[in-house]
Amino acid sequence: MTGEMAGDELIRIRVVDDQDVFAMRKLGREVAEASGLDTQDQIRVATALSEIGREVLSEGAAASAAFLLGHDSLIVTIDLSAMADLRPTDGVTLAGRLVDVIELDPAVGRITMLKRLPAGRPRPSAEEIRARLAKLTPATALDELRQQNRELAATLEEVLQLNTELQETNQGVLALYNQLSEELEETNRGVVALYAELDGKSAQLREASDAKNRFWATVSHELRTPLNSIIGLVRLLVGPGGDPLVEEQLHQIQLIGSSAETLLSLVSELLDMAKAEAGRLAPQPSVVDLVALAERMRMTLRPTSGTDQVTLSVKVSDGAAELFVDEVMLTRILRNLLSNGLKFTEEGEVRLEIDLDAGTHEMVFTVTDTGIGVPEEHLERVFEEFFQVPGPIQVRTKGTGLGLPYARRLAQAMGGSLQLSSSPEGTTATLRLPHRYDGTPVIGRVLIADDDEEFRATVRRMLTGFAAHIDEAPDGLVALEVMAANPPDLALVDLLMPRLDGAALMQRMADDPRLREVPVLVVTVATSSQYPQAADTVISKHGLRRESLLEAIRNALGHRDE
Repeated sequence: MTGEMAGDELIRIRVVDDQDVFAMRKLGREVAEASGLDTQDQIRVATALSEIGREVLSEGAAASAAFLLGHDSLIVTIDLSAMADLRPTDGVTLAGRLVDVIELDPAVGRITMLKRLPAGRPRPSAEEIRARLAKLTPATALDELRQQNRELAATLEEVLQLNTELQETNQGVLALYNQLSEELEETNRGVVALYAELDGKSAQLREASDAKNRFWATVSHELRTPLNSIIGLVRLLVGPGGDPLVEEQLHQIQLIGSSAETLLSLVSELLDMAKAEAGRLAPQPSVVDLVALAERMRMTLRPTSGTDQVTLSVKVSDGAAELFVDEVMLTRILRNLLSNGLKFTEEGEVRLEIDLDAGTHEMVFTVTDTGIGVPEEHLERVFEEFFQVPGPIQVRTKGTGLGLPYARRLAQAMGGSLQLSSSPEGTTATLRLPHRYDGTPVIGRVLIADDDEEFRATVRRMLTGFAAHIDEAPDGLVALEVMAANPPDLALVDLLMPRLDGAALMQRMADDPRLREVPVLVVTVATSSQYPQAADTVISKHGLRRESLLEAIRNALGHRDE
């Protein structure tokens, strides 16, 4: 017997017939009461003994029951005769539900039950309990049946009382449920109304953004005509065919021409900004000689520094001689960056370095200066339209706050990035553009199937120069129609599309003899468990870069060639 099942023996009784079972039940209740158990636990102990006793008699065996007082529990051991079949019967199972622990030991023919005593209550000693039990009178079967009936009646009364309390609780719960349902329904109506209002506000914002873009585009176009006229007239006046002008007249007219050219440049930037926001700023790449471009930048911008205390230098590494890129866009970006460096550097150096990052297959343009720098809290705000860092030099210099935003838009349109870092010693602007070795497309036709129009525009820019033809589809059904007209060499498929999702689209392609051999690149935000097996390659939308996309396309093409 384990330590938990050991204790001082209080009393022992022999069980050979039904009368003994009744006596054992009564004795169990008395021992439980004397040990400090409450009424319900007394009944549980007595009922458990009654169930075990009936099981013993049904086997035709005799037994003896011993009651022991443990350290913090009441223990009952029932030793069966050798002929008894000790097994977990229904009576034993029911008894186990009424006490805390029940153990069967077939080797010695013993059943042991344990009921823990309530903590924090004074407990009588074993001697006191034995003295109390010695005063008990023998109980008849009729007395025990009457006691059981009283217990059943009391239990029934408690059950009825609990049932009444349960009904009251149910009524309260039902009332609370109805109240919560009404509140939830009202909240849902509010949420629906809020969503409707948000949809309305979103539509208004889109309309306002479209109106702003239309305004910029219209005003830009309307301003270009008179500005070009002004510039043309100025050139006629100061040219060799015009009438001679006195020095002051020549100076004034040249100022007019310079201002008109500046304004025309600003108008062009506004128009390009509007195109970029509308996703219509399409690069026209060609092979660009970066050495010649850098030298032109140095020769063109050097006079604008206005002081001999600032030098402009350029350096192109041996591996960065050429780049397949839109030359006009790249020139505008570099002119903005170098002009800013010269504008805000009073002494020192502005330097342009061009190098190839072999690890990322990107051409890196770094413009560093020894100027006033940009406070850390303004490093991202300088890329907002019309924002200018407050300061005395900024007040003296001319600017619209469009240069850096415009440069970043152009960089993104070409599939690159533009970042700024600064310190009190100066500012560094880093332009990274995807590197192409030549202008020959790698793949003929690519289909982009994605319901996100902005993402399709981004991928289209990334594939410029890499693919000869690019088709788009906002869902799987349109994708099937486009592919039926012009089967692609590769399909970029998003999984989460309306009408026909990516998985269903790939299944349709697999069933179509014309499309089953088309490589599929899944570009999605879905978890890896959702990737269909039909995909040749899978790439995440998060942080997608041009070189990683092109590498994934090459892998998908190679997968089908194997």
